[in-house]
Amino acid sequence: MKWVECPRDSWQGFKGFIPTAQKVAYLKRLLEAGFRHLDLTSFVSPKWVPQHADAEAVLAELPPPGGREYLVIVANEKGLERALQAQGVTSVGYPFSISETFQLKNLNKTIADSWEQVARMRDMAGNGLKFVVYLSMGFGNPYGDPWSPQLPVEFVGRLREMGVQEIALADTYGVATAEVIGETLSAVVRAFGPEEIGAHLHSRPEGTLEKVDAVLASGVRWLEGALGGIGGCPFAGDDLVGNLSTELVLPYLARKGLEVGVRLESLAELAGEAALLHTRYA
Repeated sequence: MKWVECPRDSWQGFKGFIPTAQKVAYLKRLLEAGFRHLDLTSFVSPKWVPQHADAEAVLAELPPPGGREYLVIVANEKGLERALQAQGVTSVGYPFSISETFQLKNLNKTIADSWEQVARMRDMAGNGLKFVVYLSMGFGNPYGDPWSPQLPVEFVGRLREMGVQEIALADTYGVATAEVIGETLSAVVRAFGPEEIGAHLHSRPEGTLEKVDAVLASGVRWLEGALGGIGGCPFAGDDLVGNLSTELVLPYLARKGLEVGVRLESLAELAGEAALLHTRYA
């Protein structure tokens, strides 16, 4: 089972700037607890995400990956150039919405333009970095844009034809039901198998485990979340919709015999630290 811990997603909407040293100390504690896949910062304009203006400085203070995944989010070629030059980056993630409206809202690009950009960025990443695509609005959208479970299948197929292997579907607004999540992921798995297919879900706390069950039933074994369930889509309009809570999901997976290598006894303390950062800076 692959679990991606997402402090980047947790912090990006905080109004107060978390000092670089505090970010680094928290990330090091995650590594010490056994987290092996971290979505830890983003290389985007500080004008849009001021919280991650210190991305290079944070990475420079972390130990070498040593087989772990240090993923950063990029929105364009300029961000990818920064990632290629930064210390320790192993993977870059590009958010590609299958909703035309949200792709324009989020990245100011049409879907057609985004396909061309994905091709350029795939070539830029080359053999040096893993290139991961996040299909946002993967389980529907609130805009009335066309969507069906077959639409993500088509996007995954085109990405695979382009040589992009690692693809995660994202429930950006956290409103997709477990049934829709299961139906959509099952359609993707039927077409391409479960390998290197992930799910980045947002949820109200009471819906978390039902959605996890839907993912597992589809055969997908790559999930993402954050300690404390902190973070999520800033457009969702529901303060209770956040990332899947790590301290809730990982023990649940362990009871099912699915281990991710994290020391479960450390989760309560780490969730407390995450909550404290939220209290101080959000």
